[in-house]
Amino acid sequence: MGGVLGILTLETRRKSRLKDSLEDEFEMVTVRHRPDGLGQLLEQTKFSKKELQILYRGFKNECPSGVVNEETFKEIYSQFFPQGDTRMYAHFLFNAFDADQDGNVSFEDFVTGLSILLRGNMNEKLQWAFNLYDINKDGYISKEEMLDIMKSIYDMMGKCTYPSLSTNTPRDHMEKFFQKMDRNRDGVVTIDEFIDACKEDSNIVRSLILFEKELI
Repeated sequence: MGGVLGILTLETRRKSRLKDSLEDEFEMVTVRHRPDGLGQLLEQTKFSKKELQILYRGFKNECPSGVVNEETFKEIYSQFFPQGDTRMYAHFLFNAFDADQDGNVSFEDFVTGLSILLRGNMNEKLQWAFNLYDINKDGYISKEEMLDIMKSIYDMMGKCTYPSLSTNTPRDHMEKFFQKMDRNRDGVVTIDEFIDACKEDSNIVRSLILFEKELI
């Protein structure tokens, strides 16, 4: 997401002097969606007032309507991985940010998710990661869901790895993780199994942290 964050803050970095308050901007800008008040966002996230100002200005610059749809999200995200195919992973990532599943990511959706990924504790980050892998949002991760995420990650990152990855690598990766997570062998991973396995196995955590550094 560092890619998305980078493009959203690119314009603001050229404007070093911030004169207007976030509240004034919320009232002055005509958009289809207006963010909640600053006070509520300060309570809901771990960003400072200044950080929220910068994030909002960048978001407004890229998304004047106040929301970003999936196609725009994919276009933005693809700029940071030109060597790979980002479409499927961006689709999953968009759905994870789209908290109310209305087909759009608002500033609140974006900044709330970003706060967890950048400032959240381990439990919060793992809960967010579980939501990413739980594609159909039924409260469980199946092998098919985990494989779909793994394939999307390798589609995006595989072309810039050395040596080249084999076509079986995503499935092997999935099988290894799933075996460790599915404690009761019922064919699905619950959020408790997911969190416990990640906390107990440093290899899984390192992999998640690696993906986080690459993708956020």
